[in-house]
Amino acid sequence: MDQTAKITVAVLYGGQSSEHSVSCISAGAIIGNLDPERYEIAPVGITPQGAWVPGTTDTQALSAHGRELPEVPDGPEHLQLMFGGPNPGELRFSTGPRAGEVYAVADVVFPVLHGKNGEDGTMQGLLDLAGVPYVGNGVLASAAAMDKVFTKRLAREAGIPVGAEVVLTERRDLTQEERDALGLPVFVKPARGGSSIGISKVTEWSDFPAALELAFSHDSKAVVEAMLHGREVECGVLQHPDGRVVASVPAMLLGTEDGEEGFYGFDAKYLANTVSAQIPAQLDEHTTADVQHWAVKTFEALGCEGLARVDFFVTERGPVLNEPNTLPGFTPISMYPQMFLASGMEYPELLDTLIARALARSAR
Repeated sequence: MDQTAKITVAVLYGGQSSEHSVSCISAGAIIGNLDPERYEIAPVGITPQGAWVPGTTDTQALSAHGRELPEVPDGPEHLQLMFGGPNPGELRFSTGPRAGEVYAVADVVFPVLHGKNGEDGTMQGLLDLAGVPYVGNGVLASAAAMDKVFTKRLAREAGIPVGAEVVLTERRDLTQEERDALGLPVFVKPARGGSSIGISKVTEWSDFPAALELAFSHDSKAVVEAMLHGREVECGVLQHPDGRVVASVPAMLLGTEDGEEGFYGFDAKYLANTVSAQIPAQLDEHTTADVQHWAVKTFEALGCEGLARVDFFVTERGPVLNEPNTLPGFTPISMYPQMFLASGMEYPELLDTLIARALARSAR
């Protein structure tokens, strides 16, 4: 690649998951922080129905306005990623007046996609087949981190502290033995999901069937987790172009139980104004080092690449893994960029590092 030429970045956003709007907001923040002197941005939106369309670089159109969330609109022009041609990363118009013309040739793809068909390894497999470099985790890490069951299996194998859970693949009540082992409250979650969508906090067993039904409306597998009593702490992990892996200063979430949901749910994360973050988290030196150690250990155990945000509960027995996120939120209030900002890395530099890592990995 000509070192003096701009790098063309295809920012892929939207998608078919329940986190569609969050993806749009993350993409808007990324587009607004990519250095125009270094990058040519080729925005690509994916509608909720799965159509690829020319996107927008208008960051206002990709922002939340009160409780009104952005969405990728369909239109007469659709795009197609080309396979097997001389130019990996080539996107062409497949419908509309410009059908057959080249929309862009991406040097690298930034798949700003959260949840199903974006963060779960499916998009990563598609980009691998197309032979185009992309930011972030590959197929295995993406799939394993999206599935809370396999995340915990790999974490336990690596000696990472995790909480107790029951996995359900059918709608059934818990046995008395399972109830006794978990205690109350419990959290009922879709096994493969994000942004706390489809999650319920159950404080009475009589509420369990409705919570399970909600989880199964989002996935065919549900996880019932024992409540971990401790402070909610998050830690960013970043891989540099030379392969070096570093952890950010941790962030502590405050007020996560103050909203209507009673936990760190979707409203609390993106719409309500009840949660604040303490960055860096006011933890003693030993606990901070433990959180950073387990964050990197989780990154390595899952075979992550580029980036991850790893969430913990800091309990009386130390940090316990809650979950990793292989494409964490990049919205203006998201923890991942804020934690690295507090670690001395500005948002544009963070994006530069992620893109440089993706290009370095593809050159190997």
